[in-house]
Amino acid sequence: MAPLKNEAGGGHGLVFIFTPSASIAGATSSNHLGLFNRTNNGNQKNHVFGIEFDVFQNQEFNDINSNHVGVDVNSLTSTYSHPAGIWNENGKDFDELKLNNAVNYQVWVDYLNPQLNVSMGVAGKKRPSKNMISVDYDLTDVLLDEMFVGFTAATGRLFQNHRILAWSFSNSNSSISELLINTNLPSFVEPKSSVFRSVRFIVGIIVSSMIVIGLGTGVYVFLAKRRLLLKKKREAMEDWELEYWPHRINYQDIESATNGFSDEFVIGIGGNGRVYKGVMMGGIQVAVKRISHENDQGITEFLAEVSSLGRLQHRNLVALRGWCKRDRGSLILVYDYMENGSLDKRVFECEDSLLLSWEERMRVLKDVAAGILYLHEGWESRVLHRDIKASNVLLDKEMNGKLGDFGLARMHGHGHQAASTTRVIGTVGYMAPEVIRTGRASAQTDVFGFGILILEVVCGRRPIEDGKVPLVDWVWGLMEKGELLSALDARLKAKGGFDSDEVERILQLGLLCAYPDLSVRPTMRQVLKLLEGEHVAYELDEEGMEVCLLDKMKSTAMWSNYLLKSSYGGHPTFEQLRDSLSSSVSLTASDIITEGR
Repeated sequence: MAPLKNEAGGGHGLVFIFTPSASIAGATSSNHLGLFNRTNNGNQKNHVFGIEFDVFQNQEFNDINSNHVGVDVNSLTSTYSHPAGIWNENGKDFDELKLNNAVNYQVWVDYLNPQLNVSMGVAGKKRPSKNMISVDYDLTDVLLDEMFVGFTAATGRLFQNHRILAWSFSNSNSSISELLINTNLPSFVEPKSSVFRSVRFIVGIIVSSMIVIGLGTGVYVFLAKRRLLLKKKREAMEDWELEYWPHRINYQDIESATNGFSDEFVIGIGGNGRVYKGVMMGGIQVAVKRISHENDQGITEFLAEVSSLGRLQHRNLVALRGWCKRDRGSLILVYDYMENGSLDKRVFECEDSLLLSWEERMRVLKDVAAGILYLHEGWESRVLHRDIKASNVLLDKEMNGKLGDFGLARMHGHGHQAASTTRVIGTVGYMAPEVIRTGRASAQTDVFGFGILILEVVCGRRPIEDGKVPLVDWVWGLMEKGELLSALDARLKAKGGFDSDEVERILQLGLLCAYPDLSVRPTMRQVLKLLEGEHVAYELDEEGMEVCLLDKMKSTAMWSNYLLKSSYGGHPTFEQLRDSLSSSVSLTASDIITEGR
């Protein structure tokens, strides 16, 4: 853990947790560490066990200091806590270790009912002989038969970097920690001023430098000028090439990985170039996108992907490994290889053996929603994808969905509007009405695209097909007639394995996301919670009340009642939905998650 540069104090810390759910439901940020909120902190039904590494003394949780390790059971008020540090070999002297000084530490947590041991030390050194925390605590009523293991942290007004360089877990092998590689790890400690300040050292350096410079200046200047000239001619270096991570990859390595960009290695052809499968050194499989230089759009797409996806890291975004620009006409992007291809090849016109089940389709939609939520809220700038569709969703070997193709992506600051463009950007069938009218995209534009994605994944139909009614109009017509379940993919319906109520709820969510008035669409945070089957509060500021979206969406009759009143000939507005409710489910402000962890 380390405070960001020029930020004093640091953040709140992190927690190693056992939890019955991987969902973000019921968690708030800041001092709650993305683990609990004010209403459920201390609830015995949480079934959460954690080891906290706390760097902020919070009187609310009776913290002993601002640098301690604690045992948390269903609450952030630690059952046991101890200043962070290490016992010397003699077991009598205790040296404090500062948690957020950017030093790499290793922590050992052992539990053999009821004995709980926690110790820590500098990474690369052996485990201390005496534990920092050693207590008896029976976790039988806390740990369930199946639990998720991992880490959680959160930011608020205080923030810092948290890095988990390696970790291991086993419920049977007590020596698994010995398998971790804890040496030669990257260092994140800010460099100190040079230690070579003695007069003798400085004089020696000066004399040696003068000798070397005097002897080698002529040869160096000649070779440097010649090399620089050749490099500029070959690559035409530009300023942006020095700015963006990840670093460029050697062209020869990419050429070798794709067998000279052989046609046999082609796995896809897009509007601005081909995509090849490649095998890098070490047997690492990659996807290589060679962007066409025949038009300016190809260069724009290349820069958009390097500048956006190159700096984003999320498990539901396709990872960009690197890039290469051999010359102005050879632009290459290298991604992680997705073994199961794109989503459209598993939903449209595919063999039955490749067809995704209902459970798999729902998991992919949740994955994509989580990725979009990260783009909108989880990074220092808001990222608008602007081209969300089935062919841009890729599936890894475990069939996890990952959003890719950031060629149309744009970034802008939180709280600021994206600039309008002079031409329409996007794919026909997925573009929101306001983009066509004004050329201006927003987070709600991506929500519209995700709504279309929901409908095509559930229905097994593309948004626009020759000789057929557009997908949104078709689904809306079925709902108007009370036959919404008929929109489900016929092949999926034949296989079974779905819940009719869930299908209707997801289709209604798709229609709500694709509502023509952007102010009525839900946020991606609300969408993700609805996909996870939770009730979501939508706040109506003008009346200071909250209405449960999920309850409204389940009422097909209510949607139909407002069909005649809606100026759009279809979807009702939130105000109309509100007026039709004789009663509603009210959620308190603490139940609404406004900040992610």
